[in-house]
Amino acid sequence: MFELQPMAAEFYRSQTRRSTLMVCVILAASCFLMANLSIFLFGEPGGDNNFRWNLAGVIAGLLLTIALVRKVLWEQPWMAAAVYGLRLKRQLMKITNMLHQVEAAVAEEDPTAMKVLRFYHLGLIQMHTLEGNQTAISDLVKGVDRHLERMTAMGLAPEQNRLEQVWLDQISQRWRHLKRR
Repeated sequence: MFELQPMAAEFYRSQTRRSTLMVCVILAASCFLMANLSIFLFGEPGGDNNFRWNLAGVIAGLLLTIALVRKVLWEQPWMAAAVYGLRLKRQLMKITNMLHQVEAAVAEEDPTAMKVLRFYHLGLIQMHTLEGNQTAISDLVKGVDRHLERMTAMGLAPEQNRLEQVWLDQISQRWRHLKRR
């Protein structure tokens, strides 16, 4: 389950800038150090063939940074906004990848699909708000309002701030079942 969290756009942007800068500094330092270390250990003094050791060190520094971010930094409070943004984008991408299935089920007034599409709209609005993309929000308004009216007419709660993986699985299974016919 994923749940939308209230977050101020300015706070989100300042925190993600800060965490991005810190990760970039860590990446640059680890690549530099690992490249120099690999040349020191395996290279030839004044050698022209040290490129491969330099490249190997940079790749090792990149892998070290990825591991450090995923295993240590991911849980740090200063990374929370960036982690939330990445998780939100991942959930939105899951829905985007099956949007034609969701919209087909919405057309048939499937309550689960109606909730998924509402979550998708709310998630997109939040992501665009956090990133300061007002143009994208204005492009969504008509479709969001139309869907909200349909949900209200069906008696479904308009606040769909959480997404259950089971909902996506149900829509996907339904789609597979319909394709077999």
